[in-house]
Amino acid sequence: MQSKLSGWSKAYLIIVFIILYAPILFLVMYSFSKGNTMSNFHGFTFAHYQTLFHDPRLIQIVLDTLIVALLSSLFATIIGTAGALGVYETRHRAVRQTVLSLNNILMVSPDVIIGASFLIFFTMLGLRLGFISVLLSHIAFSIPIVVLLVLPKLNEMNASMIDAAADLGANPWQTLTRVILPAIMPGIFSGFFMAVTYSLDDFAVTFFVTGNGFSTLSVEIYSRARQGVDLEINALSALWFLVSLLLIAGYYFLEQYNQGRKTKNRQQVEAVIK
Repeated sequence: MQSKLSGWSKAYLIIVFIILYAPILFLVMYSFSKGNTMSNFHGFTFAHYQTLFHDPRLIQIVLDTLIVALLSSLFATIIGTAGALGVYETRHRAVRQTVLSLNNILMVSPDVIIGASFLIFFTMLGLRLGFISVLLSHIAFSIPIVVLLVLPKLNEMNASMIDAAADLGANPWQTLTRVILPAIMPGIFSGFFMAVTYSLDDFAVTFFVTGNGFSTLSVEIYSRARQGVDLEINALSALWFLVSLLLIAGYYFLEQYNQGRKTKNRQQVEAVIK
């Protein structure tokens, strides 16, 4: 009975992966087509990739998207890590749960509501919509992600290490930089990578807060899709998919490295104890 369930589970998993990845593979395949539509494959060519790299406006939009993603993720990681430390140090359970609930609002709220809220807020402040408004919005909705990924690492941390550092004469800054941050670094990196992913993927919030003269890749693809998607977008999407795979691979190897280092440290400690 268990083998039958295992077989059905594998079949279900294969079907799910086919449904998820077939459209992507279809899109990538037609990026190499000589035609201008996805109705028929007209032969293999790199022409659409050549057109892509000779489109200065699209290249600038890609660079703007990467800059927003990296900057917003960096600031969100710093602020989110500080917020996670603040939540960790909060001893009152009611206050702690309230802060966590407020932190989670942006995670569960619809993107359309968040985007409209930012639009109203920036309009009230008189802030011109463009790079700054997009950057601030991405920082705001990335912070809760970082907090949720860093906080479990803080909870896993052995609190006796902090007490030991204090007993050895370490000041608060030394304790933070030499004890706490190294212990939670995997969570910080995870938060940064997830923030980058969310920023690159976001459309709804960015659509509300972007202005004339500035655009991100998701908004640009939507604008072109309304006019009819050309295969240059397929080529760009294929390259973007490759970048995503590289990011995922980098994150995987980083996690493997951290796990290996943690196992090695545990073995060294056990050897010392024995």
